[in-house]
Amino acid sequence: MSDRPEALIALGSNLGDPAGQIRSAMECLDRLSRLPVRRSSLWWSTPVDCPPGSPAFINAAAALDPHDGETPESLLARLQEIEREFGRRPKQVPNESRPLDLDLIAWGAEVRATSSLILPHPRAHQRRFVLEPLAELAPDLVLPGQALKVRELLAAAPPDPGLRRW
Repeated sequence: MSDRPEALIALGSNLGDPAGQIRSAMECLDRLSRLPVRRSSLWWSTPVDCPPGSPAFINAAAALDPHDGETPESLLARLQEIEREFGRRPKQVPNESRPLDLDLIAWGAEVRATSSLILPHPRAHQRRFVLEPLAELAPDLVLPGQALKVRELLAAAPPDPGLRRW
C-alpha cells in the first residue's frame, strides 16, 4: 500500500448493460491508478431519490492510488471524461437514469467544499448502496467528518431490502 492518499470511487449504472458498463469502467479506472485498482463486488440496488419508474442500479466501489501530480480536481475531471465516453449527458432531471455515474467519495483525509467538488462526498455516509461496496474495500475507514467507521455507518443505515450482491 502506498503512503499517498487513496481515492475512493463509487460507481453506478442503470441504463444499457449496467453490470457490463461497471466492469468496463473499472478497467478505465486502472489507467488512473499507479497500483492495481481494488474493486468491490457488484451490488444490485433500488433507485434512491430517482424519478418514478427508474430502473434498478448496479453499484460498486473502487480504491485507486492516483498518479503523481494528480489532484482531487484533476481526478474528478478524468472521471467525468469516462462518464462521457460511456454516453453520460448533462442532467435534465436530478438523479435521472444514466449509463454511468462515477463519484469521488474520498481522497485520503482531504476535506474540500468548492463549487465543483465536495470531499468527502456529502451523502456517502447515508447511502447504503455506497456503504455496502465501500465496506468490502475499507470497512475500518473513517470518512473525514464522521465519527464512525464505514462498517459502523453501514450497520446504522436504514435497511434496504432491494440491495443485494449481484
